[in-house]
Amino acid sequence: MTLLVDTSVWSLALRRDTIANEPEVDALKAALAGSDVVVTTGLVLQELLQGFAGPKARTQIIESFAALPLIQPDRADHIAAADLRNTCRKAGVQMATVDALIAQLCISHDITLLSTDKRLCSCRRALCAEALGQQNETATHMSSNFSTIISTK
Repeated sequence: MTLLVDTSVWSLALRRDTIANEPEVDALKAALAGSDVVVTTGLVLQELLQGFAGPKARTQIIESFAALPLIQPDRADHIAAADLRNTCRKAGVQMATVDALIAQLCISHDITLLSTDKRLCSCRRALCAEALGQQNETATHMSSNFSTIISTK
């Protein structure tokens, strides 16, 4: 399995002030130990660098992420992410632009998303409801591919 790990999980895993006893962090550790392939995107790297202070943390993040394959969105991913976000919004689920793009990268690359973000799970449910309620081909495709989110929240 290939995992794209969301910023929410990396933040928990990289904290030094507390021990993360979250199942998502355990899944990340297992994947990094060799059970799965872990990939990232520039958005996650940027969010982490913006959230951790100090040159030592910055250097550690940059060096660690250099070993991970980087997937990058193309024009079609941006368009599909906007559609995904609009579908969720119509269902009453708010989704950040960055989260929509990360979710779309997982859909287009058939990658599993590892996250603790409740909004991403709500979005998945909204997409499934849209697909069932309207038999919309695009929504059906999005919800079936987006169903691979791992989150216990």
